[in-house]
Amino acid sequence: MSRSLAVQVFLAFALAYFLSALIRAITATLAPTLRLEFALTAGDLGLLAGGYFLGFALTQLPLGRWLDRYGPKRVILCFLSVAVVGCIAFALAPNFAGLLAARVLCGVGVSACLMAPLTAYRLWFAPQSQMRANSWMLMTGSLGMVASTLPVQWLLPQTGWRMLFVGLAVLVLLAILVLWLRLPRPEKPKQASQEGLLVSYLPIWRHPYFQRHLWMGFFSYGGLMAIQTLWAGPWLVQVSGVTPGQAAQGLFWLNVCMLCTFWTWGAINPWLNARGWHADAMLSRGIPLSLAVLAWICYAGGAVQWWHWALFCMASSFMSLAQPATAMAFPKEIAGRALSAYNLVIFSGTFIVQWGIGMLIDLGKNWGLSTTDAFRLALGVFLICSTAGYLRFVLDNRAISTVKPT
Repeated sequence: MSRSLAVQVFLAFALAYFLSALIRAITATLAPTLRLEFALTAGDLGLLAGGYFLGFALTQLPLGRWLDRYGPKRVILCFLSVAVVGCIAFALAPNFAGLLAARVLCGVGVSACLMAPLTAYRLWFAPQSQMRANSWMLMTGSLGMVASTLPVQWLLPQTGWRMLFVGLAVLVLLAILVLWLRLPRPEKPKQASQEGLLVSYLPIWRHPYFQRHLWMGFFSYGGLMAIQTLWAGPWLVQVSGVTPGQAAQGLFWLNVCMLCTFWTWGAINPWLNARGWHADAMLSRGIPLSLAVLAWICYAGGAVQWWHWALFCMASSFMSLAQPATAMAFPKEIAGRALSAYNLVIFSGTFIVQWGIGMLIDLGKNWGLSTTDAFRLALGVFLICSTAGYLRFVLDNRAISTVKPT
């Protein structure tokens, strides 16, 4: 693929992923409004935000197979059409059940917005460009999360949250048009596999490199997204005692930090790989930083500010190296399934952690704990699970010979 065409392909995919991240993270900013309007508990709020990730996770196995058979262009255009319906359904929802159903639909609709481009890069881009393109796609996602904070907070009084979702539906339609015009014409669909859906994933699930990243991807990567897209905001409001506007401002700068972090990863990844610093080595050294910051946040309670959460998210960004490394450990012919299998791990973890934190907060309050201690309880359980996932990764690294990406 020529450089100019590669840039067009990247920008077209980036627009769709920007909107996907905006839809994903907008619940953190809208949480105070939705909590008051629908009388939501912490568990309800966690389930509502997690509904997106549930819808996302449900599609990953068939998505990977469709990507390998039909190609990235056909798949992402079909899925984004569902996202339009989901945004409109959320805008019209009369109650919590309607909000949750629409949120699941949104998750289904945008579930190809990262897997389709990563599959396309694996097929169309040179190997040395794939890690960079992946990091810069995540940077685009961080830009969408930035847009979900202060810009949404500013628009909310003028438009209301329902019209915000109508506007998102229009923007997704625009992204569909751009992708249809700018992506290369899709190839003829490959012959349908005679294997069952689950059987076709067995070589991936059984692969030692995939298994090595399984639990850390579930808790550390999934937990990063759970915190960034929801629980950092409620902690700032309910534990640190800032106003919703100040929390939105803090989330804005948190996501700006993540944007810069992923840009930096994209810039330095080729340099690091050329010097033998592969994903596993950097994960082994980087993830303990995020665990240390998380432990300090549990201890500090109300003294936590937005930049503490930013430090946690930035330290957790090492996990972004795992997904493209996992994909490159498999042949191109099953790249879509390899990426989707790992994405299923991540988004299942995000759903469980996001909902689980909310349930633990409610449980702590029912036990008579203060709001601060209930949040500490929930975060402490998450810290224990994340540490266990990291230790499993380290032990597997020592027990299994390294399978380097090809």
